[in-house]
Amino acid sequence: MGLFTLLRYDIPMGILQLRGIWKPRFTRNGLLTIVAAVSLFRLGTNQLLSEQKTATRLKTIAFMTDFDVKDDAVGICKAVMDGIAPGVRILDITHEVTPYAIEEGARFLAGSSPYFADDAVFVVVIDPTVGSARKAIIAKSKRGQFFVLPDNGLLTLVQDRDGIIAAREITNPAWMIGAKLSSTFHGRDIFSPAAAHLARGDDWTSAGPELKVASLVRLDIQTANVDATGLHGRVIGTDGPFGNLVLNVPAETFTKLGYRLGEKVPLVLDGKKYEFAFVKTFSDVPVGEPLFYIDSRGRLSLAINQRDFSKTYAVSEGAEISIPNKP
Repeated sequence: MGLFTLLRYDIPMGILQLRGIWKPRFTRNGLLTIVAAVSLFRLGTNQLLSEQKTATRLKTIAFMTDFDVKDDAVGICKAVMDGIAPGVRILDITHEVTPYAIEEGARFLAGSSPYFADDAVFVVVIDPTVGSARKAIIAKSKRGQFFVLPDNGLLTLVQDRDGIIAAREITNPAWMIGAKLSSTFHGRDIFSPAAAHLARGDDWTSAGPELKVASLVRLDIQTANVDATGLHGRVIGTDGPFGNLVLNVPAETFTKLGYRLGEKVPLVLDGKKYEFAFVKTFSDVPVGEPLFYIDSRGRLSLAINQRDFSKTYAVSEGAEISIPNKP
């Protein structure tokens, strides 16, 4: 009688025995069958536990690019990551960063990273100089988060807030997709595989040589300043599809001017004079009316209730704004 035949008939009897319903006659074949069944059960259980432990060890990957989702680039990168770290969880921050806009990418990265785990791995590809001499790097913050990205300033705001304690250049072919690399798709060939190696717990010091943190490329990102004449800042972007203007004016900087909620605030925006109400939220003014408000990231912003400010006033990123001190 084969092993599977024995298991088929003897396992139910073993269950009955454990319940005190049936007492078998102990034969050599019966004892061997029980031992085999128990061994197979333990083997399967151990394998399942091992797979569960492996899955729980995988770190979450946060993914951001300027690729958009019109073609297969994002899907290919995710497939590369899953191939190296099967089952890894990949959360999309956005793939609609304005093409080539490194400062915008830095702003989104700094804005989203606090909401991820301390051991999360970020792979960020806004890389207008892909294939050039710019370095592909991994950096580690004081929080313990890893950042896999081009060394082009994307880390600037994270570094300012969280601190970067170490960095390495990705040069080890084992941390890339293969020996033949594209000169224009490092998101697939370098950044995605490196992020997957980190997510599965590989030793990041083997990725390549150490870099001095002080040597990392930084952007010259300036916030608004206040002088004797008032506040001077600029538009740094728009808020998604709504057309609200995001300003480089932290709430605490605006507070120095002395304006309170409900008051009208005079301003010069892109060379033109206006006066808008400073309110808590959009519905504090009638539909179609402009307003100042503090956005969810703690910055002064401009909007029109249920309308697009950027289109209505023909103002976009880079426009200058000045607000006088309150009399």
